[in-house]
Amino acid sequence: MPPGPSHQTQAATAPNEEFGQLAEPFRRELQVHCYRMLGSVHEAEDLVQETFMRAWRSFDSFKNVEGGSFRAWLYRIATNACLNSLANRKDSQRFLPNQLGPATSQMPSSPATDVAWLEPYANAYLEGIGDEATNPEARYAAREAVQLAFVAAIQLLPARQRAVLLLCEVLGWAAAEAAALLESSTASINSALQRARETLAKHYPAGRSQATPLSSPAQQKLLDRYLDAWQRHNVSSFVALLKEDATVTMPPWREWFVGRDTIGSFFGAAWKTCNGLRLVLTGANGQPAFAVYELSSGPDARWAAHSIHVLSMDQENISTITMFVPPTGPDLFKSFGLPLVLPDVGNASTPPGG
Repeated sequence: MPPGPSHQTQAATAPNEEFGQLAEPFRRELQVHCYRMLGSVHEAEDLVQETFMRAWRSFDSFKNVEGGSFRAWLYRIATNACLNSLANRKDSQRFLPNQLGPATSQMPSSPATDVAWLEPYANAYLEGIGDEATNPEARYAAREAVQLAFVAAIQLLPARQRAVLLLCEVLGWAAAEAAALLESSTASINSALQRARETLAKHYPAGRSQATPLSSPAQQKLLDRYLDAWQRHNVSSFVALLKEDATVTMPPWREWFVGRDTIGSFFGAAWKTCNGLRLVLTGANGQPAFAVYELSSGPDARWAAHSIHVLSMDQENISTITMFVPPTGPDLFKSFGLPLVLPDVGNASTPPGG
């Protein structure tokens, strides 16, 4: 909500206070909605700000309409703002590397900075938004509907189908409610929803984890082993954590890898040219994640932001690792509330394996 000018009277600022009290509780869920639509945390933040600005300007008009839901009104503004933003984009879709071509065993050549890549969403933004916030009529629970695999899959839908699927299948709105929001007919919404379901079925169900989530102690043990393997550059320990058919993707690199042997060969070569690494546990998209810092060279060595790793687990192993690496990886650290340089450099001279 924009602050009122200092010369405004108390009477003039009262509507601002009323709007803020009503709107702020919905900020985070609106940002998640915009993130699902756009695939970018940075764009989602901007669109929520735009939503609040538009809503604030039209607040008096909303109050004059009896019986309207304030939450539904905000979602209408946010969804239309997202649709307008997507219409103005060069490409309305964001991708992960495994959506653009087959897996490879070749070393990456150069980053594809011309591709709009999906961004991870820090777990801190999800606080207070749990499965209980999802309408019982929704097909996808809130926790599932923010995971990378789901967000990546819905990016393949045309923008309007994406909006319909999120409104009906994630938020649990009736087709008539979605039709009112999108100024369309119920028949048109049902048709768009059917097409969206068919497209999603081709790209998402096969990737859905059917495994029971790990218990907290078991997950923590697995994460501790992952951290240790990476910081020690221990390829065999790292590979032992993976499922046989595990995948590793590394946007903005197009190349991606499947299988323990291929992944082990790649990192065995890559780590030979890598300085020391330090991992900081975090979370993204409702999944465990690490922020990775690499030791820079020279007399002023420091631990500089390198990449964000988002992990998917299946029973006792890691099934998928999505690494958001340079040159774009360090740009994500701010949204995770993480520094670009670790303040503690006391172990900067420690070599891998030390």
